[in-house]
Amino acid sequence: MPTDLFVAASGWPASALADVVPPACRRRVETAPAPRRDGADAVVELPTWRPRRAARHLVPAFSGLHPAPASFRFEVSLERAGRWSTWVAGETIGEARFAPLGGRADGLAAEIDEFVPEAPARAVRVRLRVRADDGHAVFRAPWLVSLSAWDGSLPASDTAPPGGAVRLAVPALSQMEADEALRMRICSPASVAMVLAYWSARVEVASLAREIFHPGLDRYGVWPAAIRAAGRHGVAGYLLRFPDWRTAAWCLAKGLPVIASVRYGAGELEGAAIPETTGHLLVLTGYEGDAVLVNDPAAATGATVARRYRLDQICRVWLERAGVGYVLVRPPTSPSRRSSSGRTPPRRGREPRR
Repeated sequence: MPTDLFVAASGWPASALADVVPPACRRRVETAPAPRRDGADAVVELPTWRPRRAARHLVPAFSGLHPAPASFRFEVSLERAGRWSTWVAGETIGEARFAPLGGRADGLAAEIDEFVPEAPARAVRVRLRVRADDGHAVFRAPWLVSLSAWDGSLPASDTAPPGGAVRLAVPALSQMEADEALRMRICSPASVAMVLAYWSARVEVASLAREIFHPGLDRYGVWPAAIRAAGRHGVAGYLLRFPDWRTAAWCLAKGLPVIASVRYGAGELEGAAIPETTGHLLVLTGYEGDAVLVNDPAAATGATVARRYRLDQICRVWLERAGVGYVLVRPPTSPSRRSSSGRTPPRRGREPRR
């Protein structure tokens, strides 16, 4: 498969997480190791992960269900010719100032949300570094680390509808109804707020935007910051570089909305809420025939957020470009939701971008 999703978790039944990861991408859910102390930091050393196909893009995420504020960053090393490369650090999420560690070394570069190897990576080590007032507070509630490893292959041109129809009842929110100074910048917080509301965790868009905002980059759309913010409101999640439309359709059929990172020029997405964008987030809420059902936060009002976009065009502006989606899931003790198709997602207790 062109994408693997590795997961290490603490406080979750393994089946609960396996049930919400698309089978085409799913790897075994591992028990996360306990964090160790490193000065003021708590550090989690994840096991060596080996993609089925050598990876060209690595997208990590940290999801912790404790509400305490915490700062974190990912550090990644690759195996090359029998030795491990120098550790490379991604962007820090939060206010901490960690010890300096380069963002580029030994053919590996950190690019805000993802790590990009110069040559395909066959083995990866990930280290999560966390700092909080109470260093271990964030680890007292269920938490997980995920890594999406993609080999760089674009999806096949076949965009045949999966058959049937799914429509998830995701509440509609428009970013354009926010303060004028913010409205053009908060598609990610608005999209996350919609999916949190779907999972009965309502948060005001402006409040969520403050949590997600990255002052160093002056951005509201840093992917791992969005996943961490959702966790503080009791909804876990992971980032996935979706390999094809079938994988997205699987999530929707399981009752899991997908927050998709898209990019398109004028005329590439018919009926779009904004005519073109170098990076935008929207929520996939279902499908019907050759149409994808979408909540697009760039619509002028909440009443016009729900839209239908052509499947072939969504595949082009999403899967053939960034291809990344946020998948947010409720913890095992939470009630399930039902889609208007009558399909009920599993109860997990049984179980642009800027």
